[in-house]
Amino acid sequence: MKARYLLLALLLATPTFAAVEIDMEGFGTSLGGWKARKGKAAEYEISEALYRTYQPETSPSPDGGIFVSVRIDHVRGFMASDDHASLELSFAADGTLVTAQSSLALQGRTISSELIKGGASASTSVAAPYVDRAVKIGTDLVADLSSKLLREKIVEAGRVSFPAAIRHNYNLLYQAVRTKAAEPKMTDAKPPESLPEKKPETPPATPEKKPEEAPKPPPQQKQETVIDATTGKPVPLPDVKSYNPSGAPGTPLPEKKEKDDKSGMLDVGKDVLKIARDVVKDQTK
Repeated sequence: MKARYLLLALLLATPTFAAVEIDMEGFGTSLGGWKARKGKAAEYEISEALYRTYQPETSPSPDGGIFVSVRIDHVRGFMASDDHASLELSFAADGTLVTAQSSLALQGRTISSELIKGGASASTSVAAPYVDRAVKIGTDLVADLSSKLLREKIVEAGRVSFPAAIRHNYNLLYQAVRTKAAEPKMTDAKPPESLPEKKPETPPATPEKKPEEAPKPPPQQKQETVIDATTGKPVPLPDVKSYNPSGAPGTPLPEKKEKDDKSGMLDVGKDVLKIARDVVKDQTK
């Protein structure tokens, strides 16, 4: 009985899926700490150029993973406007990198990379296929941006090294991805220990039959009597029933005795002789 309730509780439990999240503190520490912009950004130098990375923005994806977007600025100086870049990464529910894309905005000029997808052909390592795929995606992403940036004939040092800053953020962000097993959510079903054991049902007791009582004899009617005037003794009155024209008589009639054929013929012959004598007497007068 307990095994049945245990199986029911396991079926009612929701399946567990891995939850993907970004370690914000770890990512910020790797960039020097969230100290700029009132604790919302981190500033660091690459090739003697100053860059600023803001805290990533994340949103859940329909397949159970997350979409991460990071803003990166090239701090050019007090009198010059900054350059901006964006890095967008998509992770599956198990933490695998699915797609990556980046774009640059340099004083009215926009340079966007192709959407780099992590297919099966991107992995060449058997021991760590996911890591090797992420390395391949990052390499293709930076190579695409660098080639398009060279076509614009950019010569400023901070702008030329902008793809390297994006690759730097890409590597640190990938290392900050964490996957944790989601706790199964149980329904309101009670555990088997708290459920009362079902007792076997007992059939209802059949009522005992009482012995049938013998039918009581009909009460005897008291016979009415009258006093004889001559003797002074009581004389019982005859039982006279009321007349019923549609029914049989209450007092049986005497049975009629049927005459045989011979006696009937004799009676007829006597009648004929009597008639003949009467005729003869009338003729002789």
